[in-house]
Amino acid sequence: MILYLPGLRDHFSGINLICIDEHVPLMRPFRDLIPFEKARQIVLDNIRPVMRMESVPLTRAAGRVLAEDIRSEVAVPPFSRAAEDGYAVRAEDTYGAGQYAPKELKIVGRINTGEGKELFISEGEAVEVATGALIPEGADAVVRVEDTERDGEVLRVYRPVHPGFDIAPAGEDIKKGEVVLKEGALLTPARVGALAAIGVAEVKVYSRPRVAILPSGDELVRPGSKLERGKIYDVNSYTLASVVEQNGGEAVLLDYVRDEYEDIESKLLKALEYDVVVFSGGSSVGERDLLVDVVSKHGEIKFHGVQIKPGKPTWFALIGDVAVFGMPGFPTSCLNDAYQFLVPALRRMAHLPMPVERVVQRKMARRITSTLGRMQFFTVRIDDEYAYPAYKTSGAITSLANSDGYIVIPATSDLVEKDEVVEVHLWG
Repeated sequence: MILYLPGLRDHFSGINLICIDEHVPLMRPFRDLIPFEKARQIVLDNIRPVMRMESVPLTRAAGRVLAEDIRSEVAVPPFSRAAEDGYAVRAEDTYGAGQYAPKELKIVGRINTGEGKELFISEGEAVEVATGALIPEGADAVVRVEDTERDGEVLRVYRPVHPGFDIAPAGEDIKKGEVVLKEGALLTPARVGALAAIGVAEVKVYSRPRVAILPSGDELVRPGSKLERGKIYDVNSYTLASVVEQNGGEAVLLDYVRDEYEDIESKLLKALEYDVVVFSGGSSVGERDLLVDVVSKHGEIKFHGVQIKPGKPTWFALIGDVAVFGMPGFPTSCLNDAYQFLVPALRRMAHLPMPVERVVQRKMARRITSTLGRMQFFTVRIDDEYAYPAYKTSGAITSLANSDGYIVIPATSDLVEKDEVVEVHLWG
């Protein structure tokens, strides 16, 4: 096997450098960084919505996306009902009523909310009704209780009403046969309420994309385990899982991937049963290249390296229909990339609308510098009219945990001056 080490060709012309193990990682530098906008568009161009469906009970439907039109089999309300406490009457029997010349009617019964009594009123009669109670046959209006006076079974009406007054007619809200919600509707609490109103107990929704998360690195241990010398707690698996769950996906944490070609390949192939695979890379350039080499063997790398800070090592690939993301190992870089690349991909797969971005303007509290040629997502915290730097390093999760949002420093700029007005993109 020929081992090419960049930069050494001119010095060792004609000499073949032999590598004993074909799986020893080549520590290749990034050569073709692409702009952020292009990278994200490549991701979106290669993502397809999940078309699997499942039925869920209404109690678990909030936040899901309908997979079919919902047509009502009942009217809502299913019967005409009283809008307020009072008396169901024939409107014409109240015409001419006044403060000093009330109309007198005979009370022939009472209907409480939820009762299905079959009462009928004739000329000169009234039925006492509670709010929401069924309107008896023959009645076409409700006189409010405050506009009446009762004396035994005699009702005195002091204000006339017109037909339909204080009655919620059958089908006023939803008509029988009406399409209540269309396929693709996001089920908010109000929409869940509409489904409950028509008697739906279970609803067909699109399945959530299943996301396999494979942390990579021999140094990682699960939170809750004993931290041995040379080890660190795994951060990325849990931040990534949180992002997945908040954006319509189902996160599955798989076993740690060792920094060995065979182990990476074995676990990658098992992970391909999921809709998305997300690697969070190890700490070395060599390990990063091992991942890319394994993925390249089974699929197509769409890009490797983005002109952003943090997150330059990011890569994206397709293996069949499965989207594979390679996130940096540093916690801030990994989480930032999840927001910028994984979130829009997941929401498209889950049939969810893209989140509405909240942006506020603030003055920069102090001068900050950036790197020309790379767009930087610089985290800040907000205090009154100023934005204060929150970014520490790519390895510090508190760079995001203690921030309210981030500002974008273009690749063409290397400086933001103190008191310069900046746009802060707020988290959430």
